[in-house]
Amino acid sequence: MLDSPWLPLVLAPFIGSFLGVLASRLPRGEPVVFARSACMQCRTVLGPRDMVPVVSYLVRKGRCRSCGGVIHLSHLLMEVLAVLVAAVVLSVVGSAGVPGNGAFPSPFLLWGGCLFGWWLLTLGMIDLAYFRLPDILTLPLVVAGLAMSAPAGVAAILWHGGAAMMGYGSFRVIALLYRRVRGHDGLGGGDAKLLAAGGAWLGPQALPHIVLVAALLTLCGAAIAGRGRLDRGLAVPFGPGLALAMWGIWLWQAWLLRPDGLAL
Repeated sequence: MLDSPWLPLVLAPFIGSFLGVLASRLPRGEPVVFARSACMQCRTVLGPRDMVPVVSYLVRKGRCRSCGGVIHLSHLLMEVLAVLVAAVVLSVVGSAGVPGNGAFPSPFLLWGGCLFGWWLLTLGMIDLAYFRLPDILTLPLVVAGLAMSAPAGVAAILWHGGAAMMGYGSFRVIALLYRRVRGHDGLGGGDAKLLAAGGAWLGPQALPHIVLVAALLTLCGAAIAGRGRLDRGLAVPFGPGLALAMWGIWLWQAWLLRPDGLAL
């Protein structure tokens, strides 16, 4: 069953629904797994028909069945984006890792890409809303990256582990220098841990590319938020840019593993 290439796509809306709850509750210190889903306005516990991903939101037009209160659009967005992550990974991975089979991707690579994308999606959404990258999500992502390199042997684990340390150390040094020069924080510890995860998943050669692409994406985000102007006093989270850069580079690496991708 896990070998089916379509399974991540089928499960993606439900995973996105859970990730939406996680991104909403975790930064506020609320229980995630053991608490029943309820309307934020009237606290009515939601039934099964209220929690069908995407469909329930569209049928109820984004409003609570009991009180008519508005359901935050972020829940629908997370469900849709989770499906998009699975669809893009399935499209990009293709036949990577399966010699002689042009139809089905490697389950290990497929699930790994979806896991990476969903994890980064959650972190990016949390940082965008709360300017936080919780350790409970960033640190396990580092471990997961090292686990993904394990099938290639001990040397690969050490290579990616060294990249994780390089990513974390470089951002911590930059953060300390920035604080000394400017007198306030510019990069948080969560950004350094997220870059460490990027090193663990993608290797040391990807670190400069991650930082460059993330910086460009963040500058674009700052320009959009400032309506075309870059305001030095505007606080812009770096996590979403890092997350997009890391996942994009993972997709590029996965594409290069395809038989047709190697020719590029």
